[in-house]
Amino acid sequence: MTHVGKEIASQPECWRRALEMDPAGLPETGERVAVIGCGTSLYIAQAYAVLREAAGRGETDAFAASEFPAARRYDRVLAISRSGTTTEVLDALRRTGDVPTTAVTGDLATPIGEVAGTVVDLSFADERSVVQTRFATTCLALLRGRLGLAPADLPEQAERALHAELPQGALEANQFTFLGTGWTIGLANEAALKLREASNAWTESYAAMEYRHGPISIAGPNSVVWFFGRPPAGLPAQVRATGATLSHAELDPLADLVRAQRLAVALAERRGLDPDRPQGLTRSVVLDDGHGPTDASADAPSGSPAPAPAGS
Repeated sequence: MTHVGKEIASQPECWRRALEMDPAGLPETGERVAVIGCGTSLYIAQAYAVLREAAGRGETDAFAASEFPAARRYDRVLAISRSGTTTEVLDALRRTGDVPTTAVTGDLATPIGEVAGTVVDLSFADERSVVQTRFATTCLALLRGRLGLAPADLPEQAERALHAELPQGALEANQFTFLGTGWTIGLANEAALKLREASNAWTESYAAMEYRHGPISIAGPNSVVWFFGRPPAGLPAQVRATGATLSHAELDPLADLVRAQRLAVALAERRGLDPDRPQGLTRSVVLDDGHGPTDASADAPSGSPAPAPAGS
Protein backbone atom coordinates (compact mmCIF):
# COMPACT_ATOMS: atom_id res chain seq x y z
CA MET A 1 0.00 0.00 0.00
CA THR A 2 1.20 3.55 -0.71
CA HIS A 3 2.15 5.91 2.11
CA VAL A 4 -0.85 8.08 1.30
CA GLY A 5 -3.13 5.04 1.30
CA LYS A 6 -1.96 4.07 4.78
CA GLU A 7 -2.38 7.63 6.01
CA ILE A 8 -5.92 7.83 4.63
CA ALA A 9 -6.76 4.60 6.45
CA SER A 10 -5.37 5.93 9.76
CA GLN A 11 -7.72 8.91 9.94
CA PRO A 12 -10.40 7.47 12.26
CA GLU A 13 -7.85 6.91 15.03
CA CYS A 14 -6.22 10.30 14.43
CA TRP A 15 -9.59 12.00 14.73
CA ARG A 16 -10.31 10.20 17.99
CA ARG A 17 -7.07 11.52 19.46
CA ALA A 18 -7.75 15.04 18.21
CA LEU A 19 -11.26 15.12 19.69
CA GLU A 20 -9.79 14.31 23.09
CA MET A 21 -7.35 17.24 22.97
CA ASP A 22 -7.80 20.59 24.68
CA PRO A 23 -4.65 22.50 23.73
CA ALA A 24 -3.80 26.03 24.80
CA GLY A 25 -3.71 28.83 22.28
CA LEU A 26 -6.76 28.12 20.16
CA PRO A 27 -9.06 31.10 19.57
CA GLU A 28 -11.25 32.18 22.46
CA THR A 29 -14.87 33.21 22.08
CA GLY A 30 -15.09 36.85 21.03
CA GLU A 31 -11.62 37.10 19.54
CA ARG A 32 -11.28 38.50 16.03
CA VAL A 33 -9.19 35.88 14.30
CA ALA A 34 -7.24 35.48 11.07
CA VAL A 35 -6.49 31.90 9.99
CA ILE A 36 -3.66 31.42 7.50
CA GLY A 37 -2.26 28.53 5.51
CA CYS A 38 -1.13 27.40 2.06
CA GLY A 39 -2.66 24.81 -0.24
CA THR A 40 -4.55 22.20 1.75
CA SER A 41 -3.99 24.16 4.97
CA LEU A 42 -5.67 27.19 3.40
CA TYR A 43 -8.75 25.15 2.58
CA ILE A 44 -8.94 23.83 6.14
CA ALA A 45 -8.63 27.45 7.29
CA GLN A 46 -11.55 28.40 5.04
CA ALA A 47 -13.75 25.68 6.50
CA TYR A 48 -12.88 26.58 10.09
CA ALA A 49 -13.38 30.31 9.54
CA VAL A 50 -16.94 29.79 8.33
CA LEU A 51 -17.75 27.33 11.12
CA ARG A 52 -16.40 29.57 13.86
CA GLU A 53 -18.09 32.74 12.69
CA ALA A 54 -21.41 30.98 12.04
CA ALA A 55 -21.27 29.57 15.57
CA GLY A 56 -21.10 33.11 16.96
CA ARG A 57 -17.57 32.70 18.33
CA GLY A 58 -16.18 35.82 16.67
CA GLU A 59 -15.30 37.34 13.32
CA THR A 60 -12.97 34.95 11.51
CA ASP A 61 -11.16 35.44 8.20
CA ALA A 62 -9.11 32.92 6.22
CA PHE A 63 -6.17 33.97 4.05
CA ALA A 64 -3.52 32.41 1.91
CA ALA A 65 -0.46 33.11 4.03
CA SER A 66 1.14 35.09 1.19
CA GLU A 67 -1.89 37.42 1.16
CA PHE A 68 -2.23 37.99 4.90
CA PRO A 69 -3.03 41.70 5.51
CA ALA A 70 -0.68 42.38 8.40
CA ALA A 71 -1.92 45.96 8.78
CA ARG A 72 -5.42 44.75 9.64
CA ARG A 73 -5.97 44.37 13.36
CA TYR A 74 -6.79 40.93 14.76
CA ASP A 75 -6.86 39.56 18.29
CA ARG A 76 -5.14 36.34 17.21
CA VAL A 77 -3.54 34.81 14.14
CA LEU A 78 -3.89 31.05 13.79
CA ALA A 79 -1.49 29.38 11.34
CA ILE A 80 -1.93 25.87 9.98
CA SER A 81 1.26 24.27 8.67
CA ARG A 82 1.94 20.54 8.51
CA SER A 83 5.64 20.97 7.81
CA GLY A 84 6.33 24.05 9.96
CA THR A 85 8.75 25.25 7.28
CA THR A 86 6.62 26.93 4.61
CA THR A 87 8.12 30.28 3.71
CA GLU A 88 4.87 32.22 3.32
CA VAL A 89 3.52 31.04 6.69
CA LEU A 90 6.72 31.92 8.54
CA ASP A 91 6.88 35.33 6.87
CA ALA A 92 3.25 36.07 7.76
CA LEU A 93 3.79 35.14 11.40
CA ARG A 94 6.82 37.42 11.56
CA ARG A 95 4.66 40.31 10.32
CA THR A 96 1.99 40.03 13.03
CA GLY A 97 3.72 42.42 15.43
CA ASP A 98 2.34 42.09 18.96
CA VAL A 99 -0.73 40.06 17.96
CA PRO A 100 -0.88 36.69 19.74
CA THR A 101 -0.11 33.84 17.36
CA THR A 102 -0.78 30.11 17.42
CA ALA A 103 0.47 27.48 14.99
CA VAL A 104 -0.93 23.99 14.46
CA THR A 105 1.84 21.80 13.05
CA GLY A 106 2.93 18.23 12.53
CA ASP A 107 6.59 18.84 13.32
CA LEU A 108 7.72 20.68 16.44
CA ALA A 109 11.40 20.65 15.45
CA THR A 110 10.92 23.28 12.75
CA PRO A 111 11.19 27.08 12.49
CA ILE A 112 7.49 27.62 13.16
CA GLY A 113 8.14 26.97 16.85
CA GLU A 114 10.46 29.98 16.90
CA VAL A 115 8.00 32.45 15.35
CA ALA A 116 4.62 31.37 16.78
CA GLY A 117 3.71 32.30 20.32
CA THR A 118 1.97 28.97 20.97
CA VAL A 119 2.32 25.69 19.09
CA VAL A 120 -0.31 22.95 18.94
CA ASP A 121 1.32 19.55 18.46
CA LEU A 122 -0.32 17.29 15.89
CA SER A 123 2.82 15.27 15.24
CA PHE A 124 0.82 12.05 15.66
CA ALA A 125 -0.97 13.01 12.43
CA ASP A 126 2.15 14.00 10.47
CA GLU A 127 2.73 12.23 7.17
CA ARG A 128 5.43 10.83 4.91
CA SER A 129 3.33 11.67 1.89
CA VAL A 130 3.72 14.75 -0.24
CA VAL A 131 -0.05 14.71 -0.77
CA GLN A 132 -1.61 15.78 2.51
CA THR A 133 -4.59 13.90 3.96
CA ARG A 134 -4.71 12.97 7.64
CA PHE A 135 -2.94 16.03 9.06
CA ALA A 136 -5.46 18.36 7.47
CA THR A 137 -8.55 16.40 8.45
CA THR A 138 -7.22 15.83 11.98
CA CYS A 139 -6.62 19.56 12.34
CA LEU A 140 -10.20 20.31 11.30
CA ALA A 141 -11.55 17.58 13.58
CA LEU A 142 -9.67 19.23 16.47
CA LEU A 143 -10.95 22.70 15.61
CA ARG A 144 -14.53 21.49 15.15
CA GLY A 145 -14.35 19.66 18.43
CA ARG A 146 -13.23 22.80 20.28
CA LEU A 147 -16.24 24.60 18.77
CA GLY A 148 -18.56 21.83 19.92
CA LEU A 149 -19.46 21.14 16.29
CA ALA A 150 -18.05 17.65 15.77
CA PRO A 151 -20.56 14.78 15.79
CA ALA A 152 -19.88 12.28 18.55
CA ASP A 153 -19.56 9.51 15.96
CA LEU A 154 -17.27 11.41 13.59
CA PRO A 155 -14.44 8.81 13.77
CA GLU A 156 -16.94 6.03 13.13
CA GLN A 157 -18.23 7.90 10.10
CA ALA A 158 -14.66 8.09 8.84
CA GLU A 159 -14.42 4.32 9.20
CA ARG A 160 -17.56 3.91 7.11
CA ALA A 161 -16.10 6.24 4.50
CA LEU A 162 -13.05 3.98 4.20
CA HIS A 163 -15.30 1.17 2.97
CA ALA A 164 -18.10 3.06 1.21
CA GLU A 165 -18.49 2.65 -2.52
CA LEU A 166 -17.03 5.29 -4.79
CA PRO A 167 -19.40 6.93 -7.29
CA GLN A 168 -20.28 4.53 -10.08
CA GLY A 169 -18.15 5.20 -13.14
CA ALA A 170 -15.89 7.67 -11.33
CA LEU A 171 -12.71 5.85 -12.34
CA GLU A 172 -13.68 6.20 -16.00
CA ALA A 173 -14.66 9.88 -15.75
CA ASN A 174 -12.43 12.61 -17.18
CA GLN A 175 -13.77 15.66 -15.32
CA PHE A 176 -14.65 16.21 -11.66
CA THR A 177 -16.41 19.10 -9.94
CA PHE A 178 -16.74 19.41 -6.16
CA LEU A 179 -19.41 21.65 -4.66
CA GLY A 180 -20.07 22.91 -1.16
CA THR A 181 -22.03 25.47 0.81
CA GLY A 182 -20.81 27.42 3.83
CA TRP A 183 -17.93 25.61 5.54
CA THR A 184 -17.97 22.77 3.03
CA ILE A 185 -16.76 25.05 0.23
CA GLY A 186 -13.33 24.63 1.81
CA LEU A 187 -13.77 20.86 1.65
CA ALA A 188 -14.78 21.08 -2.01
CA ASN A 189 -11.62 23.07 -2.73
CA GLU A 190 -9.55 20.49 -0.91
CA ALA A 191 -11.14 17.51 -2.69
CA ALA A 192 -10.43 19.10 -6.06
CA LEU A 193 -6.82 19.69 -5.02
CA LYS A 194 -6.40 16.06 -3.91
CA LEU A 195 -7.45 14.65 -7.28
CA ARG A 196 -5.37 17.23 -9.10
CA GLU A 197 -2.25 16.45 -7.05
CA ALA A 198 -2.49 12.67 -6.95
CA SER A 199 -3.92 11.84 -10.37
CA ASN A 200 -3.46 14.91 -12.60
CA ALA A 201 -7.24 14.94 -13.01
CA TRP A 202 -9.24 17.83 -14.45
CA THR A 203 -10.95 19.12 -11.32
CA GLU A 204 -12.88 22.22 -10.32
CA SER A 205 -14.61 23.42 -7.16
CA TYR A 206 -17.28 26.02 -6.48
CA ALA A 207 -19.85 27.29 -4.05
CA ALA A 208 -22.76 25.08 -5.02
CA MET A 209 -25.12 27.76 -6.29
CA GLU A 210 -22.36 29.39 -8.31
CA TYR A 211 -22.05 26.17 -10.29
CA ARG A 212 -25.30 26.96 -12.07
CA HIS A 213 -23.90 30.31 -13.23
CA GLY A 214 -21.68 28.99 -15.99
CA PRO A 215 -19.51 26.07 -14.82
CA ILE A 216 -22.31 23.53 -15.29
CA SER A 217 -21.82 24.01 -19.02
CA ILE A 218 -18.90 21.55 -19.02
CA ALA A 219 -20.85 18.76 -17.27
CA GLY A 220 -21.70 15.69 -19.29
CA PRO A 221 -21.72 11.89 -19.30
CA ASN A 222 -17.97 11.76 -18.49
CA SER A 223 -18.25 14.11 -15.51
CA VAL A 224 -18.69 13.55 -11.78
CA VAL A 225 -20.34 16.27 -9.70
CA TRP A 226 -19.78 15.73 -5.99
CA PHE A 227 -21.73 17.58 -3.29
CA PHE A 228 -20.36 17.98 0.23
CA GLY A 229 -23.34 18.25 2.52
CA ARG A 230 -26.94 18.73 1.48
CA PRO A 231 -27.27 19.99 -2.12
CA PRO A 232 -29.34 23.12 -2.75
CA ALA A 233 -32.90 22.34 -3.80
CA GLY A 234 -33.26 21.80 -7.53
CA LEU A 235 -29.57 21.65 -8.35
CA PRO A 236 -29.18 17.84 -8.34
CA ALA A 237 -31.91 17.52 -10.96
CA GLN A 238 -30.12 20.03 -13.18
CA VAL A 239 -26.85 18.11 -12.78
CA ARG A 240 -28.51 14.81 -13.67
CA ALA A 241 -30.02 16.41 -16.77
CA THR A 242 -26.48 16.90 -18.13
CA GLY A 243 -25.78 13.18 -17.92
CA ALA A 244 -23.14 13.67 -15.24
CA THR A 245 -22.75 11.28 -12.31
CA LEU A 246 -23.91 12.87 -9.07
CA SER A 247 -22.32 11.98 -5.72
CA HIS A 248 -23.93 12.83 -2.39
CA ALA A 249 -23.19 10.65 0.63
CA GLU A 250 -25.19 10.49 3.84
CA LEU A 251 -22.03 11.16 5.82
CA ASP A 252 -20.64 14.11 7.71
CA PRO A 253 -18.91 16.21 5.01
CA LEU A 254 -15.49 15.74 6.63
CA ALA A 255 -15.97 11.96 6.51
CA ASP A 256 -17.08 12.26 2.90
CA LEU A 257 -13.75 13.95 2.16
CA VAL A 258 -12.15 10.61 3.04
CA ARG A 259 -14.05 9.07 0.11
CA ALA A 260 -12.69 11.77 -2.18
CA GLN A 261 -9.16 11.07 -0.94
CA ARG A 262 -9.66 7.39 -1.76
CA LEU A 263 -10.88 8.32 -5.23
CA ALA A 264 -7.74 10.41 -5.79
CA VAL A 265 -5.49 7.44 -5.00
CA ALA A 266 -7.58 4.93 -6.97
CA LEU A 267 -7.66 7.23 -9.98
CA ALA A 268 -3.89 7.75 -9.84
CA GLU A 269 -3.26 4.02 -9.73
CA ARG A 270 -5.68 3.39 -12.59
CA ARG A 271 -3.77 5.95 -14.66
CA GLY A 272 -0.43 4.32 -13.87
CA LEU A 273 0.71 7.15 -11.59
CA ASP A 274 2.36 6.93 -8.18
CA PRO A 275 0.32 9.02 -5.71
CA ASP A 276 3.33 9.10 -3.38
CA ARG A 277 5.35 10.93 -6.04
CA PRO A 278 3.05 13.61 -7.52
CA GLN A 279 4.39 15.55 -10.46
CA GLY A 280 6.16 18.80 -9.62
CA LEU A 281 5.38 18.76 -5.90
CA THR A 282 7.38 18.64 -2.68
CA ARG A 283 6.19 18.14 0.89
CA SER A 284 6.91 21.76 1.78
CA VAL A 285 7.60 24.92 -0.19
CA VAL A 286 10.63 26.87 0.98
CA LEU A 287 11.80 29.89 -0.99
CA ASP A 288 15.50 30.69 -1.29
CA ASP A 289 15.89 34.25 -0.01
CA GLY A 290 12.52 35.03 -1.53
CA HIS A 291 13.84 34.63 -5.07
CA GLY A 292 13.11 31.06 -6.01
CA PRO A 293 11.97 27.65 -4.79
CA THR A 294 14.23 24.99 -3.38
CA ASP A 295 13.62 21.36 -2.53
CA ALA A 296 12.56 21.36 1.12
CA SER A 297 11.72 17.70 1.62
CA ALA A 298 13.56 14.44 1.73
CA ASP A 299 10.36 12.93 0.37
CA ALA A 300 10.48 15.09 -2.76
CA PRO A 301 10.61 13.40 -6.16
CA SER A 302 14.13 13.44 -7.56
CA GLY A 303 14.57 15.38 -10.76
CA SER A 304 11.13 17.00 -10.40
CA PRO A 305 10.31 20.42 -11.81
CA ALA A 306 10.24 23.54 -9.63
CA PRO A 307 8.03 22.58 -6.69
CA ALA A 308 4.51 23.78 -6.12
CA PRO A 309 2.54 23.78 -2.84
CA ALA A 310 1.20 20.47 -1.61
CA GLY A 311 -0.73 21.72 1.36
CA SER A 312 2.22 22.40 3.60
